[in-house]
Amino acid sequence: MINEIKKDAQERMEKSVEALKNNLLKIRTGRAHPSLLSGLSVEYYGARTPINQVANIIAEDSRTLAITVFDKELAGLVEKAIMMSDLGLNPMSAGTVIRVPLPPLTEERRKSLVKIVRGEAENGRVAVRNIRRDANGDIKALLKDKEISEDDDRRTQDEIQKLTDIAVKNIDDVLAVKEKELMEV
Repeated sequence: MINEIKKDAQERMEKSVEALKNNLLKIRTGRAHPSLLSGLSVEYYGARTPINQVANIIAEDSRTLAITVFDKELAGLVEKAIMMSDLGLNPMSAGTVIRVPLPPLTEERRKSLVKIVRGEAENGRVAVRNIRRDANGDIKALLKDKEISEDDDRRTQDEIQKLTDIAVKNIDDVLAVKEKELMEV
């Protein structure tokens, strides 16, 4: 029972760290990356379809994304979806290839993005702490029902705290990498 609680807590903490990584991928740095457009979709045969399913997205260089649309008619829709997004990008179309130059980030914008990233990291830490609280609550319930001893309770809480510390350290590492990436000129 204790092992199940610890394993569940560890898996949930790892998922929280992964969710943070995915959220941070969507925050634009000065570098072109195909995942930048992963949240965008276009209307394709009556259904909302992610851009990466109707086009091939590659980073042409560090400041330019190249999008090769599979269907010529979609080029305009993809271009419009990129313009309408809140990414602040201005695509240029040339037939089935759309080039999206990424403007360099201003110092002010970099600092505001760092604040956003720190907020996301804090949300990740809060999620990890909530998982710890849930796991400790489950352990306390077992203790109350006399299914485990007080020694087991204390030992398990210490182990859960260690898992929490590891997850928070992972979040801090991810944050440091993203901040460094954002502040690069």
